[in-house]
Amino acid sequence: MYRFLLSRQWVILTLVSLLLIPTMIRLGFWQMHRYEERTARNQLVSDALSADAVPVERLTAVGHVVTRGERYRNVSATGVFDTGHEVVVRRRVNADDTVGFHVLTPLVLTDGKVLLVDRGWIPADGPSQTAFPKIPAPPGGRVTVTGRLMPDETTAASGIKDLKGLPDRQVMLISSERESRRLGAPVLGGYIALTAPAPKGDSPELLGPPGSEDAALNFAYTIQWWLFAAGVPVGWLILVRREARERAAAATREAEPAEPATV
Repeated sequence: MYRFLLSRQWVILTLVSLLLIPTMIRLGFWQMHRYEERTARNQLVSDALSADAVPVERLTAVGHVVTRGERYRNVSATGVFDTGHEVVVRRRVNADDTVGFHVLTPLVLTDGKVLLVDRGWIPADGPSQTAFPKIPAPPGGRVTVTGRLMPDETTAASGIKDLKGLPDRQVMLISSERESRRLGAPVLGGYIALTAPAPKGDSPELLGPPGSEDAALNFAYTIQWWLFAAGVPVGWLILVRREARERAAAATREAEPAEPATV
């Protein structure tokens, strides 16, 4: 009755089904891994943002690479802004996806070290992108700032190409090592995204907190792939039984004697 399963068509269909089941199970485990990763990342960010600010030099130092656990930690520092050596970071967007610049201003600490401070976003409203934009001044004199600690930016992590030959005092990526060479001064690893004090006139526009990743979507994909894996043998069995019924019905029709023709 089921000899048709040995036909070329059904052998191929069965082999494809057998390959699909472990593939879909593996995809489900991969999505579960992504769910766990994103959940852990969200918790790490939440813990960092809710922690009290600590002096920046407790978490970073000259040449230090900011770790995943240190990222977004609230830190504080006291020093004087060096506006004469600030740069702008090109092709950055605000909450409305408007393209502009981030303002990166060195903060000279009391011990002579330098902390890079991303003071926020300004629009690209100059006559051209090659012109250095007009930037609102930071507080003068000695000031205490707080912000979220961030690692140096890389093309691999950000997807932003580090273009060469840019106009003076414009950069594509924030790099404490490169800024140390430019300034000729010791620069703490990473930089901070300023959260306080708030700028006068709301410009530069402070950067918002990082958004949470949609871990629930990965969990839904996990269930989806495993349901697909469970559905493959069920679908195969339904097709087999339908084929068997159709073949049996065809055989019955062929076995029935033909009715005599009426005269």
